[in-house]
Amino acid sequence: MYACDALPSVGCMDERIVMVDSGTGLELTEEQLDERSAVATVQLRRRGVRTGDTVLICLPVGPDLLVAADAVIAAGGVAWPVPADLDTGSLRDRIKASGARVMISDLPHALDAADESRVRVVMSVADLSALHSYPGSRRICAESDRTER
Repeated sequence: MYACDALPSVGCMDERIVMVDSGTGLELTEEQLDERSAVATVQLRRRGVRTGDTVLICLPVGPDLLVAADAVIAAGGVAWPVPADLDTGSLRDRIKASGARVMISDLPHALDAADESRVRVVMSVADLSALHSYPGSRRICAESDRTER
């Protein structure tokens, strides 16, 4: 007898729900987490994340934060989550203290806070799931940075 048979309401391994987004109610299954994390891991490696690199993650609590942290760890990096609701000054202090050169965030105030730090690559959630080439130099990759401030 398989675990799926013993717990019919839960479903098989790839159908297990690992997170429900409290804001949207959308469910993230184990299979979706694995797929999104695998793609994100490739993107992080393409952007130069290597074993032992610190990667800042400044995202609201939810599926994107889970995928980002999972991908950083899978790439061999050290996930350094930073609360998304910190004010810019506190965020700037934490970013500088991390010594990270890579940050994952979609938040404009986090991008502003990273300006005078060692951060050279900023990836958005969309960049983690994109299958495109990576930039050769510092480039802010979040959609909010593609518009004028």
